[in-house]
Amino acid sequence: MTLTKGAATPPPRTARGVLTGVGHLGQASPSAPPGRRFCLARRAWAHWLGCAGFALLLATTTELGPHRVWGACAAAGYGTAALLATRDSRTCRRAALTAALLGAVVVPLVVLVVSGAAQSEVGVVERSGALLLHTGSPYLPHPAHTVDYDPYLPGMALFGVPRAVFGDGPLTDARLWFCLTFVVCMFFAGRRPAGGPGPTPVSAVALLAAFPAVALPLAVGGVDLPVVGLMCLSLALAGRGGSGTAAGVAMGAAAALKWTAWPLLPVGLVLLAVTAGRRTALRAALVALSVAASAVVPVALAGPRAFVEHVVLFPLGAGGVRSPAASPLPGRLLAVHVPGGAALATAALVTAALGVTLSLLIRPPRTVRAAADRLAVGLGLAICLIPATRFGYLVLPLVLAGWFRYTSKTGGSASAGPVSLPPCPVPRRPESGHRLSGGRR
Repeated sequence: MTLTKGAATPPPRTARGVLTGVGHLGQASPSAPPGRRFCLARRAWAHWLGCAGFALLLATTTELGPHRVWGACAAAGYGTAALLATRDSRTCRRAALTAALLGAVVVPLVVLVVSGAAQSEVGVVERSGALLLHTGSPYLPHPAHTVDYDPYLPGMALFGVPRAVFGDGPLTDARLWFCLTFVVCMFFAGRRPAGGPGPTPVSAVALLAAFPAVALPLAVGGVDLPVVGLMCLSLALAGRGGSGTAAGVAMGAAAALKWTAWPLLPVGLVLLAVTAGRRTALRAALVALSVAASAVVPVALAGPRAFVEHVVLFPLGAGGVRSPAASPLPGRLLAVHVPGGAALATAALVTAALGVTLSLLIRPPRTVRAAADRLAVGLGLAICLIPATRFGYLVLPLVLAGWFRYTSKTGGSASAGPVSLPPCPVPRRPESGHRLSGGRR
């Protein structure tokens, strides 16, 4: 007999993602003590209840019809999820997430698609797809009203091509293609080695989609979701190394959709240079620029005046018609209330861009999570400082920072780097005394 001394193994920690504030939404290990299971269940209940409160507030205060529909449906779904989350059961936890997805994404999306109600961006993209097929350019030559403008790069018009080819119908609605692109990209961005720890990509994407900041644009038609989906996929591929070709294609596809995706290129290429070498990063850069140029350059050359009016001047608030993006963020407030404020906002934007660029040179990110954080900071500063901006754009830095932080805490990516998890307040278990164990002398 051998006398050994050991302490009880601490209960496993469950990650808490910033996207929800509760991580697995109370999915504690079966071996976790009752106190910890109660703690996680309480967080899940509080999370869904907070989401329900936000949805109800939006439904009762917004003047936008699609947002009102979403708020009513989502409030019911989140409220049901909160009730189900009070039960400490794996089945109830899964049912709570399902109720949230149905109420916040599936039901409002079906209702809005069938009724034809959507954000104005959906109609703009669908019209651009038809123009691209018939004229070779997605831009109207002489825009006179706000809805005549298409502030997106030519690649965004591809989401409107199904309706232009197959006609009106639920399956040709541009929103469905926004959703499909986002979900597929996030699924592959969340893939992990077989048998690795953490949630499956399906459960991670489901949790992300149920979050209000993502569920709302999924239902009403947010053009930023396919953009951020491709950005996350690009960073995930860059973090995995490889030949760089796949990462380059994903970067180029994102850059062909919207200007806000272009800061991805330096961040993703620096990450790829760290993980796979400079040659691989150079190859990815050539691929990314080729993909983006093949979508943008022909259209820009075919109608340079319309391209500049729609894609450059209008987003900056300098077009023939003022942009409706006017959320009271610092850049907008400077431009409106301070003499010469537009120039000040532009100078601050350039300074922020230079600062982020210098940080890439001085301290390049070495993990996917670090690269995503750097990109999120840069985009967050840009969104706050441009004169024509809106709160909805903040979904880009939110998803970038939250997704990789959540998956790295749950072991979703080996390249995401180690993290330390704050403990849940659970009563300490006393150390065990000496125990006898059989063994050979």
